[in-house]
Amino acid sequence: NSSRGSELEGYCIDLISELSKELGFKYKLSLVKDNRYGAMDASGTWSGMIGEVIRGEADLAVAPLTLTAVREAHVDMSTPFMQTGISFLLRRDSASEESSFSLLSPFSTDMWVGILVAFLLTGLCIFLVGRISPTEWAEPDREEHSFTLLHSFWYITGALTLQGAGPHPKAPSGRLISAIWWLFAVLLLACYFGNFSSMLQSNSKHVSIKTFEDLANQDVMDYGTVEAGSTKSFFKNSNNPVYRRIYEHMERKKSYVSSMEEGVRLAQGGNFAFIGEAVSLDLAVARHCKLSRSEEAIAMRAYSIAAPLGSPLVKNLTMAILKLSESGELTYLRQKWWASSCVAVDGAHTSEALRPHDLRDLFLLLGLGLGVGLLLALLELVSRARNQAKEGKKSCCSVMTSELSRRFGSKGESAEQDDSDKSKA
Repeated sequence: NSSRGSELEGYCIDLISELSKELGFKYKLSLVKDNRYGAMDASGTWSGMIGEVIRGEADLAVAPLTLTAVREAHVDMSTPFMQTGISFLLRRDSASEESSFSLLSPFSTDMWVGILVAFLLTGLCIFLVGRISPTEWAEPDREEHSFTLLHSFWYITGALTLQGAGPHPKAPSGRLISAIWWLFAVLLLACYFGNFSSMLQSNSKHVSIKTFEDLANQDVMDYGTVEAGSTKSFFKNSNNPVYRRIYEHMERKKSYVSSMEEGVRLAQGGNFAFIGEAVSLDLAVARHCKLSRSEEAIAMRAYSIAAPLGSPLVKNLTMAILKLSESGELTYLRQKWWASSCVAVDGAHTSEALRPHDLRDLFLLLGLGLGVGLLLALLELVSRARNQAKEGKKSCCSVMTSELSRRFGSKGESAEQDDSDKSKA
């Protein structure tokens, strides 16, 4: 339950409203003064809601009050309106999901796609520069072109693995693209292995906490429960060695919290597991997306409404609760207040993977290098075309077109053109 302005809202508020309609009684709501459910101290005095009911300060206690033998001995309790168990709450990044580490983990999927695109574009640019640049391919009719498309990709693959694969470019444009690709490859590999190493270390330090036994066997994360409540009493009175160790740890560390809200807040902060009743924890998980509840629930128990001993209301309340349960009203209320507003979140390992925007400067540098390299190769070809145009007294455009057709056209066409030129001569 929570307060919005001066109005109280929540499952229990709706429940008492439905019960009052069913039984035809009026009620006045008041909050418990010490903010506790109720536990008996050494002198036999009760605190919290149970204490106020015993002392006659309240006629009913409507809350997630666990039905226990010691409470039943001092107050009358209705039939349960909800079943629950004890579980624990912790932050998702330290939760019990196993880490799935692989060789692809250091980079995100988008990053790998970006690297593949960069690889293909660089190979294509090396191939184009090798064709366009006169320094790289001086005589297309007589010389064999060394930078085929296959060799271009083989060349940059060798650079990516820091091995190298000859022959190397001779033209300034090809050398510029090669140098930029080498720089890109070295920095990319440095980022990959740096992130690979940090993820391996975090993977080895990963604490998998799924059960209460896992919680008791680790000392990385602290844990606690509400100071005065049935959950603490369960661990205190348990003969199970695991649960005894959990109780002894909480006593030793004094890791109890004064309220459920404080426990949820500590769990959100990280490095703290809050032990409480599963139903209450599920509500916290539905409202706080960073939190996760353990799947294990122990010591199944039930929530009931408390009234003073001998109260005539208890029998009627029991009947009304059963009717609400049979009509589906209790199920509707549960779905209404426990509906989650969280969207699915990625696992912890994906959040650590490098994304393209993390290395955007590196991709921009490569793109700039490829652009400048292609421009240089075209300038080389334009310069050669101008010189040939002056010597042969032809237009620069026709010489340029002829050069491009020789470099990208079929050999047969260029050979026929040469034969016709010779016959004319």
